[in-house]
Amino acid sequence: MTVKIYIKRKVKQGNLQKVSEMLVQARTNAVGKQGYISSETLQGCDNPNEILVVSMWDKKEDWNRYKDNVSRKEFEAKFAELLEGPTLYAAYNMGLYQ
Repeated sequence: MTVKIYIKRKVKQGNLQKVSEMLVQARTNAVGKQGYISSETLQGCDNPNEILVVSMWDKKEDWNRYKDNVSRKEFEAKFAELLEGPTLYAAYNMGLYQ
C-alpha cells in the first residue's frame, strides 16, 4: 500500500542554505532505493525555517528499511546539528482503507 512520509524539521537561524544542500543530497541518496517513488520539499510560509519533506514510497516497510539504513542515520545526525529540536516523522496511507 502506497504511503506518504512527512518529515518536519525546524532549522536553526543561518543554516537554511546548508540544510537545502543536504536535502538535495538526501533525495539523491533515496532515488533508486527499493520502493522510493518521489519526494518534495516545502518551506513554511509563516516560518521559512520550518521545512517539510513529503516522500512517497510503495510500502511503509520500504520506507522503514531506508530510514533504518546506517548511512541514512549518519546523515540524519549531521542534520540534527543544524536543527532546533528533533526531526518529526509521520506516515500516512494513500486513500482510506478498512
